[in-house]
Amino acid sequence: MNTHVLIAGAGPTGLTAAIDLARRNIPVRIIDQATEFFAGSRGDGIQPRTLEVFDDLGVIDAVNRAGAPAPVLRAYVGGEFAGEHRMAEPVPPTPAIPYPNLWTLGQSRTEAILRDRLAEFGIRVELGTALESFEQDETGVTATLRRDGGTETVRAAYLIGADGGRSTVRKALGIPFEGNTDESIRMLLGDVRADALDHDRGYWFAAAGNPMEGIALAPLPGGRQFQLAAPLDGDAEPTLATLQDYIDRYSGRTGITLTDLTWVTVWRPNIRLAQRFREGRVFLAGDAAHVHPPTGGQGLNTGIQDAYNLSWRLAAALDGDESVLDGYESERRTVAARVLGLSTELLEKLVDGAEDAMHRGPETRQLDLTYRDPADRGPLVAGDRAPDAPLKDAAGQPVRLFDLFRGPHWTTLTFSETGTTTGESDAHAYTVVRPGATATGRYLVDVDGHAFAAYHATEGTRVLIRPDGYLGRRY
Repeated sequence: MNTHVLIAGAGPTGLTAAIDLARRNIPVRIIDQATEFFAGSRGDGIQPRTLEVFDDLGVIDAVNRAGAPAPVLRAYVGGEFAGEHRMAEPVPPTPAIPYPNLWTLGQSRTEAILRDRLAEFGIRVELGTALESFEQDETGVTATLRRDGGTETVRAAYLIGADGGRSTVRKALGIPFEGNTDESIRMLLGDVRADALDHDRGYWFAAAGNPMEGIALAPLPGGRQFQLAAPLDGDAEPTLATLQDYIDRYSGRTGITLTDLTWVTVWRPNIRLAQRFREGRVFLAGDAAHVHPPTGGQGLNTGIQDAYNLSWRLAAALDGDESVLDGYESERRTVAARVLGLSTELLEKLVDGAEDAMHRGPETRQLDLTYRDPADRGPLVAGDRAPDAPLKDAAGQPVRLFDLFRGPHWTTLTFSETGTTTGESDAHAYTVVRPGATATGRYLVDVDGHAFAAYHATEGTRVLIRPDGYLGRRY
């Protein structure tokens, strides 16, 4: 079996899964029926938890270079300047949370960075390749691919359907996509230039009688374009002329000329959740499993974290432990339902014109998402995100916990106030000691006490960190 995992869909979700599997030396193929790579901004907000995933996958530096912080928004009502504000006030990084704020980067550029990383493992996206059909049995999945008018039969151990809201995989499995589509609301999204506007700012142009009715422009890093969002009137066509009409109408100006419409789409509130995320050896992830309103910037991020949760489980299954596969649906479907609720609430506020409709709190950053048992009440229990912290190794060199977690392995941390080490032979087991403690063997020094504090540790506390950076167990 030359292909162990076949991935249908080469958006952020599919690419994340491919990278995470490839770095585990698992043979992967990733296909997409599109003949060209996506060229629009769409999901342009990268949440802090996703930045931590990108750190682990080795793309955080490229994402930081290409992106920018969330911009200040300049609001104009009836053509008059009404002030500046941010959707969320930036907060400083801490030893436990190194990436605390939203980062903006057009989705097509995020995908390009992920493709480049995947290429480092010798794997490239196969464009113009559609998943025509598939069958599964006890040992694998047999898929028929169509490309250039011909077909190819592929045998894989597992199939991931990361092929979007209209997922061929989900439909073939007959899994209900529960939810609704509100046809009464239509929004026009597009990427345009507006050279009369300062590209270091975002803009909100609103009607005089209703400050919540208007058009938004968010600057896209790496060029002069803005992502523009506006309500689409009646049967209006998604064209540059329509967008220009909206700018003229809501801004009260005549000097803002839009050019270079490189991507445009009509969006309707389509809020849905797949009834199941798994059928035997076939899994759903990203938009194939859940579709979100753009409010709150949750969809792309939730899909990436689906893939991050699933890929280490598939690796373990291929290594002989299929029991870990059962946790994917129970964990990620619960999270997706919660995030859908949050996105929907924010959309309702926007539609209702609530004063705080443009505010984004810490609940949107996805750092508090947990897989813990609801019965657990204590701080930092199994299922919680494992915090970062700075330490020094036995040679006195600085190291981060995230550096230790990076990669496909599990990590064990044992905390010792006295300096007693465990003597474990596991290459990814460490004893964390206080400064000045006498220690032998493999140990790390918690110079400033951040690790002990972050893990609520006392003498003998032991935590087992999963490959996806969540606590697997606390002793």
